[in-house]
Amino acid sequence: MATAKTESSFDRAAAVKQFDETRAGVKGLVEAGVSSVPPLFRHSPDPFRPSPSGSVSIPTIDLSLPRAETVELVRAASHDWGFFQVINHGIPVSTITKTLSSIRSFNELPSSDRAPFYSRNLTGGVSYSSNLDLYKSSAASWRDTIQVMTGPTRPDPDRIPPVCRNEVLAWDEHVTQVGQTLLALMSEGLGVAPNRLSDLTIGQGKLMVCHYYPPCPEPDLTMGLVTHTDPGALTVLVQDSVGGLQVKRTGEGRDQGCWVDVEPVEGALVVNVGDLLQIISNDEYKSVEHRAVLRSREKSRVSIAVFFNPSKRGDSDLYGPLPELISHKKPAHYRDFTMGEFMGVFFGNQLASKALVEHFKL
Repeated sequence: MATAKTESSFDRAAAVKQFDETRAGVKGLVEAGVSSVPPLFRHSPDPFRPSPSGSVSIPTIDLSLPRAETVELVRAASHDWGFFQVINHGIPVSTITKTLSSIRSFNELPSSDRAPFYSRNLTGGVSYSSNLDLYKSSAASWRDTIQVMTGPTRPDPDRIPPVCRNEVLAWDEHVTQVGQTLLALMSEGLGVAPNRLSDLTIGQGKLMVCHYYPPCPEPDLTMGLVTHTDPGALTVLVQDSVGGLQVKRTGEGRDQGCWVDVEPVEGALVVNVGDLLQIISNDEYKSVEHRAVLRSREKSRVSIAVFFNPSKRGDSDLYGPLPELISHKKPAHYRDFTMGEFMGVFFGNQLASKALVEHFKL
């Protein structure tokens, strides 16, 4: 990635305000015919090397395999990679295609049709904006996002753009079933009852995040999504065929110390462990850094992630390592906390921060 340009005359605060007030997002820049990446979106180079194309990939797990075999594959992938893809999960390819197409259709409406939905507040459980951390990050990313809070309270359907409303609501039902299956498999992988994670109300709190990455005139100068880990328990993502999602593989060995491409597999869902599940599992499962790079000057990219979180968020609802996983030989690595404290730490930092898990370490 090319070196970011820093100019003493660049007023970032003014640029952020001007960009946000257009209510057109990054797609608005493309519609305006930008031929270069504006300073607001320029990122510093990342020295972490990419993996040789096709040399290594995250695991792909067939959910139709015998239960015991599937549990072990999910456990191993969650422990070793923190990321894996699943096939034979029960959602038809036609449904996936239709859902992704509906998100693209909204983002490719004229800006005058998108602008009425533009808001940074989850009013009615729905928002459409560009860059959640726009006012905190050191550089903005090349994407626009629809967020829909689908649980525990259902969103106001009228707040979801009509062109993708039915598809978004249907996708929530489909992916919730897959999420419940995965939570049971991951519970068993920890050696506890299949309903152990769901009993913590994980899966009842849900946020759907629909990202649209417009074509970019200089893909090497910016990012689609900066390096980060997901704060929640579990993420289930579907992506189109363009690609760009990468997972950081660290450590020693031939396949480690690099960025690994998560190559799109038709009909597959991408699953990853979040920070909360790493803590709950007492580091048996790991939440790893990932990012989205831009692949094309001509093509847009669409992905839809659903974050599964606990719905119980009272002052007496504490989260931390499962007691069943703590022993004299393996003491707790983290202290207990409320979800209010947990999310407060998350929203107090820019997306690229690694402070969340570290904050609760003993």
